[in-house]
Amino acid sequence: MGIEIERKFLINKDKLSDLKNGYTIKQGYIQTIDHTTVRVRIRDKEAFLTIKSKNVGVSRLEFEYPIPLEDADEMLNKLCHTSLIEKTRYLVKYEGHVWEIDIFKGKNKGLTIAEIELESEDEDFSLPQWVNEEVTDDVRYFNSNLIESPYTDW
Repeated sequence: MGIEIERKFLINKDKLSDLKNGYTIKQGYIQTIDHTTVRVRIRDKEAFLTIKSKNVGVSRLEFEYPIPLEDADEMLNKLCHTSLIEKTRYLVKYEGHVWEIDIFKGKNKGLTIAEIELESEDEDFSLPQWVNEEVTDDVRYFNSNLIESPYTDW
């Protein structure tokens, strides 16, 4: 069993240096109950099925499995909501941590979020100068909610 401890932040792109070596992500969600999410993700030419439990604070259970690319394509087209999340992800190292910076496309164009995964909920970490505001507890920024209520509609 895996536990994901993640915090999300809005960022100021003007303070961010040039991003390099990004990769494309396309993902969708299969409808569930109980705030459990089942995500199908294609990352460049790899595919994954991820199941996440409801958040408890900034933690939740997470299980991720590689799946065939063809299966992921079919799931995205036939099982997931009609709207998909599309983004480019960049990995940025900062003071001992790796930040994932997602620049969204499509219906969420204009949204840029930085995420950091931690070993424990009370782990100390430094905020880069490009971090603006924490949105970890704002459900609007959950990828699974951005499908139903895209950023461009806010």
